[in-house]
Amino acid sequence: MSKAGITLATADPPAPTVRLTGRRGVELALIVLAVLLSVYGYCAVGLARNGTVPPGAAGYGAGLGVLALVAHLAVRWRAPCADPVLLPIGVLLNGLGLVLIYRLDLETPGDPAAPTQLIWSTLGVALFIMVVLVLRDHRVLQNYTYVCVTVALVLLTVPILFPAVNGARIWIRVAGFSIQPGEFAKVLLAVFFAAYLAANRGALTYAGRRVRWLRLRLPTGRVLGPIVAVWLVSVGVLVLERDLGTSLLFFGLFVVLLYVATGRTGWIAVGLLLASLGAVAVGRLEPHVHHRIETWLHPFGSIEAGEGPNQIAQSLFAFAEGGTLGTGLGLGHSVLIGFAVKSDFILATAGEELGLAGLSAIFLLYGLLVERGYRAGLALRDPFGRLLAVGLASLVALQVFVIAGGVTGLIPLTGMAMPFLAQGGSSVVTNWAIVALLVRLSDSARRQGGGGAPR
Repeated sequence: MSKAGITLATADPPAPTVRLTGRRGVELALIVLAVLLSVYGYCAVGLARNGTVPPGAAGYGAGLGVLALVAHLAVRWRAPCADPVLLPIGVLLNGLGLVLIYRLDLETPGDPAAPTQLIWSTLGVALFIMVVLVLRDHRVLQNYTYVCVTVALVLLTVPILFPAVNGARIWIRVAGFSIQPGEFAKVLLAVFFAAYLAANRGALTYAGRRVRWLRLRLPTGRVLGPIVAVWLVSVGVLVLERDLGTSLLFFGLFVVLLYVATGRTGWIAVGLLLASLGAVAVGRLEPHVHHRIETWLHPFGSIEAGEGPNQIAQSLFAFAEGGTLGTGLGLGHSVLIGFAVKSDFILATAGEELGLAGLSAIFLLYGLLVERGYRAGLALRDPFGRLLAVGLASLVALQVFVIAGGVTGLIPLTGMAMPFLAQGGSSVVTNWAIVALLVRLSDSARRQGGGGAPR
């Protein structure tokens, strides 16, 4: 508009404010469903074993419901735009794990584990709430990159000073109290790997000598040296402790994040090559590992030798007995597996009593948890957040693959705890921390995107 030779520019109208809807009502409905399914499983075990509903069913349902509700309120307050599926998946898997452990306790009255597991689950939910409330921005973790790696290496080293348990030095036992430091170290190393690779992504991708047949460019030693040194130290310590499952987990995490940071598929080939060489070397030089490989190759060898079925054979029998729909909760015989039935082999109980259908549902829950973590990583704009989300989700995916593959005979058994399901306080607490971080990352991804609600 012009008046008396003066041009007046009209200001553009302000952009409309986009209201972010977090779908917390959907999350609450899914949590209620998860608690009801867990209580139903608890009651089903009592009805199958004794013909009556267990007297503690109401208390179990109320306790799990209160924990889930408080966690939901924390998410509603501090992370209102977070993915609405993550917390319900954690509640359902944790509730199902408590049901399976309680069911196995009925077969081993002298060694009850469900009460202790419930206490650890409470501590895990408390840690989940604390992380959601205190950590307002995931990028703050970048300031503690080297603190995380230092603490992680200390945690990995300390168990060497304590006696071995079942052939492995992975536990700290003091006055009847035990923890597995490696479980906490894996989250700290995920933070370190993500922060270091995000800070040096350009040098890792474009600097150094190019190897055409591997389709990658080797970075300079100054850039790659520190992270390789940390990885070698952590894996070396774990090998000395005979904690080969966690060693494989850390190696897989390192390769996955290196590939995501650089986009070079050659790192996958390098990872597979190094993993193969390491597996052959350890399998030949370490008697404990060699025995596990022999058991994997010949799972029924002990039966043919007249020594009775070993753990792998009993696990395969349990899966076969379950069939498509399972024998029903409380009606299986997986306790014949032995001392590791509540930890390493708890998936065999699920396979026998829930069948292929129930086992598929459990794997779908894990798959959905991992997929939501990857989705948050793809939506985040900052490299650190993207790598951290992918790393945490990959930890769950790799752990499920290694454990499920071991108990089903797909790969040699390495010995780790199935996330949320298996007996193990350190494991359940750590997995709740992973879910909390994914909740925070999904909330940040949603806010950065500014789009519609999570689907």
